[in-house]
Amino acid sequence: MFEVLSLFGLIIWLAIIFLPWHPWLTTENLCSRSKNVDACLNDLTVLIPARNEEVTIGECIKGVKRQGKDIRIVVIDDCSSDNTYSICKEILDDRDILLKGEKLPSGWSGKLWALEQGLKYVRTRYILLLDADILLRPGILSTALKKMKDEGIYLLSLMAWLRMENTLERLFMPAFIYFFKLLYPFSLSNKKGVPVAAAAGGFILTEKDLLEKVGAFSSLKNALIDDCSLAKKVKSVGAKTFIGLTKDVVSLRKYESLSTIWNMVARTAYSQLKFNPLLLIFVTFIMFIAFIVPLAGLFIKGLFLKGLLTLFLMSLSYLPTLFYYGQNPLIAITLPFVAFLYLCMTWSSAINYYLGKGASWKGRSY
Repeated sequence: MFEVLSLFGLIIWLAIIFLPWHPWLTTENLCSRSKNVDACLNDLTVLIPARNEEVTIGECIKGVKRQGKDIRIVVIDDCSSDNTYSICKEILDDRDILLKGEKLPSGWSGKLWALEQGLKYVRTRYILLLDADILLRPGILSTALKKMKDEGIYLLSLMAWLRMENTLERLFMPAFIYFFKLLYPFSLSNKKGVPVAAAAGGFILTEKDLLEKVGAFSSLKNALIDDCSLAKKVKSVGAKTFIGLTKDVVSLRKYESLSTIWNMVARTAYSQLKFNPLLLIFVTFIMFIAFIVPLAGLFIKGLFLKGLLTLFLMSLSYLPTLFYYGQNPLIAITLPFVAFLYLCMTWSSAINYYLGKGASWKGRSY
């Protein structure tokens, strides 16, 4: 039986390597072509929902203002209990708007409710949905807008460059992006007529008319994975979307403990599986075959070479992600261990769901 499972594990990694859409590559990316800070951006409004973001909101707003001239910012303070509001008030100017968010209604997630309030103040064609912990490098907005116009894209999303400074971040953050790309292959998501749809919520550039056409945020109000849900709605009306990696949209959020990473993943992991226990069991089985069996094969007589080849293919598929983020390629050998912990986080998410705890974020439970 173990020999059969070992063969299946090898087949899985051969399939991943040779899939025509190559989900493990990093070819879908977008970086600033110019550091021009004089670009006119008067047809763009940036919506920033912020709840208890005093550590990052200042850098976030400054990064937006360095993108060009006449850009308008709308910050929605989502009932913060820290200094988020006062920091925003100091930095924003007369062209910008700072809202004190209303109490969260039943059935809404906090971020989407904040964006719904901010949408009323948008008068421009383009909207950037930006998380309050994101720093934009100069020129990325002009580059993204140009790509949208040149290629007929209606929703453009960029996966933020996650912080990879301490050991835990180096182990888990590249793997987080790697697994996301396996789950939502970017090349498929970027094709019209393909049901795969993905977006990264930290940076979503779209058009106001399109957003209203698909029902804006009220149609997603209870979605925990709101970014991919929005991309799916946009693709459903025949509009083209794009998601890619970037080095110019930088996450400022720190992950200094395993519990911080665990909570981040467990918050939405089971909802990724549509709260389906059969799907959870299936994914567990596939992860066991793909990651645990090859490693165990190194210590079982007659399976050493097969296990070694499988681990080689696994590591090979991980290397492009590690190289893109400037990480040590030897980190690839930790992937089975990291995958096992991510699976544990997914089970934790499911257990919390069945215990009625749901997902918790920023002091709220869903």
